[in-house]
Amino acid sequence: MSPYYIIIAILAYFGVLMLISRITSSKGNAGFYLGNRKSPWYVVAFGMLGASLSGVTFISVPGWVEATQFSYLQMVLGYVVGYAVIAWVLLPVYYKLNLTSIYTYLEQRFGFFSQKTGAWFFFVSRVIGASFRLFIVATVLQVMVFDPLGVPFFVTVFVTILLIWVYTNRGGIKTIIWTDVLQTTFMFVSAIFTIYIISDKIAGESLWQFVSDSDYSKIFFFDDWQSKNHFFKQFFAGMFITIVMTGLDQDMMQKNLSCKNLKDAQKNMLSYGIAFVPVNIMFLTLGVMLYTYAHSLGLEIPTQGDEIFPLVIMQGGLPGFVVIMFVLGLVAAAYSSADSALTALTTTFTVDILGFNHNELETKKALQTRKKVHIGISALLAIVIIVFNIISDESVVSAIFTVAGYTYGPLLGLFAFGLFTKLKPIESWIPYISLASPVICFILNYNSVEWLGGYKFGFELLILNGALVFLGLWISTIVKKPA
Repeated sequence: MSPYYIIIAILAYFGVLMLISRITSSKGNAGFYLGNRKSPWYVVAFGMLGASLSGVTFISVPGWVEATQFSYLQMVLGYVVGYAVIAWVLLPVYYKLNLTSIYTYLEQRFGFFSQKTGAWFFFVSRVIGASFRLFIVATVLQVMVFDPLGVPFFVTVFVTILLIWVYTNRGGIKTIIWTDVLQTTFMFVSAIFTIYIISDKIAGESLWQFVSDSDYSKIFFFDDWQSKNHFFKQFFAGMFITIVMTGLDQDMMQKNLSCKNLKDAQKNMLSYGIAFVPVNIMFLTLGVMLYTYAHSLGLEIPTQGDEIFPLVIMQGGLPGFVVIMFVLGLVAAAYSSADSALTALTTTFTVDILGFNHNELETKKALQTRKKVHIGISALLAIVIIVFNIISDESVVSAIFTVAGYTYGPLLGLFAFGLFTKLKPIESWIPYISLASPVICFILNYNSVEWLGGYKFGFELLILNGALVFLGLWISTIVKKPA
């Protein structure tokens, strides 16, 4: 297929995003940060599905099937429990305190240093995470579309970031809520079309039976407790990952805080959490179809699971409209994550790091500052993506992304200590405790096979990370405070 057709489809897609931005634009910060707290909960819930999946998940979850079968569903079941915890434990606190940024809670509970610590940990995590996700998608689009046209990678990146900045600049979260709906729709339609076309070629009439009979469909793993795929390790890891990467993440919570009231926010969170199960079953089913189809065509199966979806799209002889739907689904998945991350990073930097309080957000100075921060963070994301490309080592880039994941552990420990104890730690210790914990976990993870008799950490390392911060804060409460 000519890359020009794909470019036309992408431009048309962005044209619709611009139209949505124009309709939902807001002059003040109230609309940018919280959508004037008027977002319909069911719209937020549907859009958050796409934002949660992201471009990495769009191509990664199907790619996990050959190595891990359907074991990812064990973690998804943990997600559902995690979403319930967010709905009934965290959201009531956020709404009671009328927060714009959730890290303001840390200031009210502990003090100045804790708010700055939490905000910076989120900021670093989200900048790296959003850049990594866009980098993965940009490299796929570069190979499929822009390399044949001679367009340099850095031009692709800057144009992409510019387009995201344009449609988020005025509307902020108010715009993101509705663009997420469009992007989630394209993701789902793309996956469903691909499953339908491939299953028609290889699965016959009963897709469900075909998947059930395949070697990829095993879900539950209880036999080896040292394995990363063991049920309880994945289930509890999924629960805590959800609590931290949704409930303690400004990006995801900003959308919940835009709902009309607490009750609507809870309905959004619970319905969104339950919907995560069938959505991930769909993407895992897509993985079965992709691998089976690739084997039937005699294609060389890539060593990296992320490459199976692009491989089948490019070499599988599928109809042109499926290729276009794949590209649009990939773009939608990437940008639904990136645009909300850009808005959340702007919010956190303005409110938590620069220190604009709730009463100052509608001032002229706050509005001008927010616009400058929005531009600055857009430029920062572009620079980080280009740096990833210069590194040109996928394992190094993936390692950077993995390290960024360690920064969510301190947030888990800080919020858990604040919510479940009434103790007051030595506040000046908080940054040091929060920095020490990820370092200890990284060292332990690197040496776990040798030190712990062959044990390999999975996502449960996040729980340990949070527990170490909790322990450090508790120890500080029993140490005699300096006069």
